[in-house]
Amino acid sequence: MKARILTLCLALLAGCSGSWETDYSTGIENTVSQKWRVREVNVAIPDDLTTTETNSYAPNADVVWHEDPVGDRRVQVAEIVTDGVRRGARPLRGSKAVNLDVTLHEFHALTPLARAKAPSAVHNIAFSIQVVDARTGEPLTEPEFIRADLEAHVGEAAFEAFQQGETQKVRITRHLQQVTASWLGIGPDVRRSFSSAGR
Repeated sequence: MKARILTLCLALLAGCSGSWETDYSTGIENTVSQKWRVREVNVAIPDDLTTTETNSYAPNADVVWHEDPVGDRRVQVAEIVTDGVRRGARPLRGSKAVNLDVTLHEFHALTPLARAKAPSAVHNIAFSIQVVDARTGEPLTEPEFIRADLEAHVGEAAFEAFQQGETQKVRITRHLQQVTASWLGIGPDVRRSFSSAGR
């Protein structure tokens, strides 16, 4: 009976196969961003985003994070996003102090069950980002929607990655760093799409 349920769950997850992407429509010109120096990264998580501790293959929630000990998942996820974005903007050494205001739309990482048993999976991440003058609060850019999906390690690959220190947090933080640098025009263009099973 358990094997039959597992097979059904895997089939349903495989049925969620689709195309995922790291993408944004308008990046910042390097000649503009090089004039900036980021003072703060502010991450907002709207109250209407749902979260869950359910350990299923693809729980229906906007914020899913299990790698840290049980606690305030919103705070934990905000710290990851803040760290990734801040690292991506770190090379900027311009004279104009700016803040990066980030609004999270989705942060759906893997549950322990999906990490162990899923045939493939995706970290679904989406947020909006805007540059504002750190002194006046004046917007310097329009809010930019960024899709930052990332292939997840599952099964034996996940175990081996974990043993080498490549945790979900490490990989997602690095990915957000690369995406931010790309958007700011100070790193390689990382926009791409890929196919995988996912939410």
